[in-house]
Amino acid sequence: MNDDRAAWRPRRLLVTRSAMAFAHGRGIVDRAEARGVEIVLLPGDRLALDLPEDPRRAYAAAKSTLAVVVAPPSKRRLQPIAPSADWRVDLAEGCPAHCSYCYLAGSLKGPPITRAYANLDEILDGLPDYLGRGTITSRSRDRAQEGTTFEASCYTDPLALEPLTGSLSAAIARFGTWEAPVQLRFTTKFADVAPLIGIDHQRRTRMRASINPRLFARFEGGTSPVADRLSALGRMAEAGYPIGLTIAPIIAAEGWRQAYGELLADAGAVLEGVPGLDLTVELITHRFTAGSRAVLDSWYPGSSLDMSGTHRVTKRTKFGTEKQVYDAATMRDLRDFFEAGIATALPSARILYWT
Repeated sequence: MNDDRAAWRPRRLLVTRSAMAFAHGRGIVDRAEARGVEIVLLPGDRLALDLPEDPRRAYAAAKSTLAVVVAPPSKRRLQPIAPSADWRVDLAEGCPAHCSYCYLAGSLKGPPITRAYANLDEILDGLPDYLGRGTITSRSRDRAQEGTTFEASCYTDPLALEPLTGSLSAAIARFGTWEAPVQLRFTTKFADVAPLIGIDHQRRTRMRASINPRLFARFEGGTSPVADRLSALGRMAEAGYPIGLTIAPIIAAEGWRQAYGELLADAGAVLEGVPGLDLTVELITHRFTAGSRAVLDSWYPGSSLDMSGTHRVTKRTKFGTEKQVYDAATMRDLRDFFEAGIATALPSARILYWT
């Protein structure tokens, strides 16, 4: 079963000259062309965006564009990505979804165009250099059994791009042949897992579904319905993949207790009885910076997502910036609720972290 309801088809595909030198880049062009996407072969490696001056129209044009580019050496030097994984590996940058709390807002510079990397083999070929050098999960008493972990969805949703790129399938297959204590990780708000089911993954890839209850899923435009994401997660578990739930961002708005209680019950019903279930949960509360709020307000004017200072405190990050997080009392209520609710609805699950 393919879930085509939320499948993304960009209006145009920009391809840099260098990207066409890679077989993977040419494959992306072929798949896009077969789907009726306008192909623009650029004369050089500079992305000629030609966006409208109006910010809203510019946003729409950028979100409907996929670029195929070459990841430079600086992008292939991996960085730790706490608390998720030892290393961040980017198969692409940018996301076609329209989430009004978008984590990428303010993180990626310029218009929100999605870039897929043509030199995938170079990216994957460099990963063995990082084996055994992780400091996040590898040195965690509770997670060291995962081996050296590589997060593929820090700056993108790789499953959203998979019909055009094939990058996620290639990465899963590569990890399946990697005879070492390693794990590829990705999280997604999309549901078309059909291309991944038959891959010989050797349980070295963990898929996590990023979910929110119906009450708050209205902030996640252009994504698969949450019920479909859970169904896809169940299919992956039945295919032997380790799986997880990324409950994010947890929003402490009116009705949150009932809404998240129903969400946990739905997840439990889908995953009940799956043999050999290996299930983790990651809990991430809603937060934002002044910069990301300004960007999101320009992208989604009139959104009802609360980004006021109510029940918020300012927290300084390790990079010296400031973000708005829930206050201690709200955080305590949320954490107590989820720890108890997960123990009841998903008794075999392991909570990896709370943030």
